[in-house]
Amino acid sequence: MTRRKRPVQPKLTARTADRYKLYELAVQSPDAEIDFVDATYRKIRGKPATLLREDFCASGATACEWVKRRATNRSIGLDLDAAVLRWGDANNRAPLGTAAERVTLLKRNVLEPGSDASGVDIVLSMNFSYWLFQERELLLTYFRTVRKSLAPSGIYFLDAYGGWESTKVMTERRRIKGGFTYVWEQSSFDPMTNEQVCHIGFAFPDKTSIKRAFSYRWRLWTIPDITEMLSTAGFSNVTVYWEGDDGKGGGNGVFKPRKKGEDGPSFIVYISAEK
Repeated sequence: MTRRKRPVQPKLTARTADRYKLYELAVQSPDAEIDFVDATYRKIRGKPATLLREDFCASGATACEWVKRRATNRSIGLDLDAAVLRWGDANNRAPLGTAAERVTLLKRNVLEPGSDASGVDIVLSMNFSYWLFQERELLLTYFRTVRKSLAPSGIYFLDAYGGWESTKVMTERRRIKGGFTYVWEQSSFDPMTNEQVCHIGFAFPDKTSIKRAFSYRWRLWTIPDITEMLSTAGFSNVTVYWEGDDGKGGGNGVFKPRKKGEDGPSFIVYISAEK
């Protein structure tokens, strides 16, 4: 008997690669995010959440991950980019089979979520997406809109990063399992306004690359900025969760409540704010 040969997987190149898929592989961790928010909500409220809204959802990967956890879970994703929403519908929502009926991806402004995207148990703003709101009053308006969207026992979850490297003009490369290199570029920073321009690119073994596949112009908001505005917006029990150290200068993926941080080149935190 002859052994069947496995089909040779084509190597990634700039021409063949899908930038949305590369982004998901390099940047997002929907399973880890849902692990955290699901467990934290249950710990705070003493019951599981059911309805989750993912703001700035892009391909809706996290919204889709949510419905995989329990047959009772439902999710809503909001984003203004019609192209990435179509991609997410085809590549993330449709493969869920019957569970796809419990995911709704909408082309909609997060500042006007609508009544059909309100009354939710959880709202997420991950990957620093809300930093697109650079003016304090506009970010406050968004936070108030989120609070209004939540059910009485709802909780808002968001993330932030910082450290002295966060303001540097720099380029960082990281090899990703899957056959490509993720390139993070901080191309400018204005200390007068904290406005920052960043780009994401991808490089491949054949020396081709996708430069600046995604670009962001945002304000680097500090933890005090964010927590104070959340309180001003009416949230209670605003909690910062600091990531532990893996002993090698990086994070270990375990986030615990902290009242005091640690100075260093970089850090990532989760924040929860209760209605």
